[in-house]
Amino acid sequence: MRWLRFSRQDTAGFGFVEADRVRVCRGDMFGAYEPTDQALALSEIQWEPPCVPTKMIALWNNFHEAARKFSLALPETPLFFIKSANSFCAHGATIPPPRSYSGRVLYEGELGIVIGKRGKDIAPEDAAAHIFGYTCVNDVTAIDLLKADPSFTQWTRAKSFDGFSPFGPVVATDVSPADLSVRTLVNGKERQNYPVRDMIFAPAQLVSLISRDTTLSPGDIISCGTSVGSGPMPHGATVEIVIEGIGTLSNRYG
Repeated sequence: MRWLRFSRQDTAGFGFVEADRVRVCRGDMFGAYEPTDQALALSEIQWEPPCVPTKMIALWNNFHEAARKFSLALPETPLFFIKSANSFCAHGATIPPPRSYSGRVLYEGELGIVIGKRGKDIAPEDAAAHIFGYTCVNDVTAIDLLKADPSFTQWTRAKSFDGFSPFGPVVATDVSPADLSVRTLVNGKERQNYPVRDMIFAPAQLVSLISRDTTLSPGDIISCGTSVGSGPMPHGATVEIVIEGIGTLSNRYG
C-alpha cells in the first residue's frame, strides 16, 4: 500500500492510493484506521508530507561505493545527525533558497525508513516489525557552510534551512529495500543511480542500532544516507528522487 497525507479545501486527511485516486481513511495511519466511502482524484488534492515525524535522523557514510570513492573508513556504528522539523516539505513544494547563504546547495537522493511503532533499544530480530514503510528523501545541504568555521562543523545549520528535507510523495509498505535503487534527476537528467543493497548498515540494522539510545516514534524517519553522484542544484532546477515501488518525489529549488 502507498499511504499519503493531503489537504483540500481547508481540510486535511490521509488515505492510500488506488490507481489515480486516494481512498480517504479515518483513524490513525499507524494504528487503527478505517477506509471511508470517499475517494478523491490525486489531481484534486494538495500533497502534504506523508507523515509527521518528531525527527528525521539522517546518515553519513553509509554506502560502500561512496566510502571507497572518498577514501572514508567504514564506520563501526551508524554516523548520523538530526534534521529539524522546519526543514520538512512535501512533494511538489518549492525549496526556498536561504537568505543568509549564497553558496552551493546540493541534492542528495536517499531512501527513508518510516517508523511505525514506538521503541527504544530494539533487538535486531524485532527491528523489522518497527518499520511501517519507506519513502523518498532529498537531504538538501548548504555544503559550503558545513566546514566554514574550522572550530565547529555545522551539520544542523547546513542541513536544516526551511524546506531542506523534502520527503514523500507516499509511504510504501510491503517493500523489500534490498531490491530498490535510488535515482536522482535534475531537470530530467539522471545524476544518481545506486542500489540500496550497497548500504553499510541495512534498514533493520539502523533501526536497532539507533534505538539503543534514541527513542523512535511512529512517523519518525531514518534517512539512509546517499551514495555517489550528489551535486549542486541550480537555481530554478527541478529535482526528482525516484525509487521504483515507492514513487517520485519532485521539488523545484528557488
